[in-house]
Amino acid sequence: MGFYSERILPYLLDWSLSDSNLAKYRQEVLAGVKGEVLEIGFGTGLNLSYYPEHIHKIIAIDANPGVKTLAQKRIQASSITVDHRVLNGENLPMADNTFDSVVSTWTLCSIANVEQALQEIYRVLKPGGQFFFIEHGLSHEPKVQVWQNRLTPLQKIIADGCHFNRNIRQLVENHFDNVSLEEFYAEKIPKIAGYMYKGIATKVSQV
Repeated sequence: MGFYSERILPYLLDWSLSDSNLAKYRQEVLAGVKGEVLEIGFGTGLNLSYYPEHIHKIIAIDANPGVKTLAQKRIQASSITVDHRVLNGENLPMADNTFDSVVSTWTLCSIANVEQALQEIYRVLKPGGQFFFIEHGLSHEPKVQVWQNRLTPLQKIIADGCHFNRNIRQLVENHFDNVSLEEFYAEKIPKIAGYMYKGIATKVSQV
C-alpha cells in the first residue's frame, strides 16, 4: 500500500462514513449480532458504538494498516474488547465453523477477490451462523447503472478498490442459500453511491 492509501484515505473514509444518515443503518444491521463475532473491514471502528450491549468481544480485521491510529481511539473508548488484526478478508487464518456472527459494513465493494472473501466468511461461520451486512452497489435503475459503470474505474483509484457497480445480492446469494435482503436508496446520498443492500445471510445447519 502507498502513502495515499495508508496516510490519507483512512481520514477520508472516516469522514465520509461518519455521516449521520448511515448511523441508523449500522444500528439496524448490528442489532441481531450475537455470540463469537468477526468483523471484516473494521476500518476506523465506526461500528463499535452500535453493537448490542451483550457483545463484549469481537475479532476485527482490516487490510489497511493505516486505519489503526484512528481505530485505536475508538477501541480505547469502547467497553468491547477488540482483537484488531491487519488481515485480508480473502485469506482468513481462523478455523472452520468458528463464529456465530460475521459483520461487514461497506466493505465488499472494495475487496479485490470478493467471491473468495465470501467463501471465507461462509467457511468460518458455524452452522446456523449469520452474516450481517450493509453494502452499496449496483442500482436496479439502468440509467444509474450506466454512470456506476462509467465511474467505477475512477472510484477504484480514489477509494482504494471501491466499486459502485457490484451486484451484492447476486454475490451473497452465490454463497448462501438463506438470504434475507433489502434494497433501497440511502437518504441524502447520490444514487450512484447510495444504492444499498442490507441483509442477513445464514449458513444452513448441517444435517
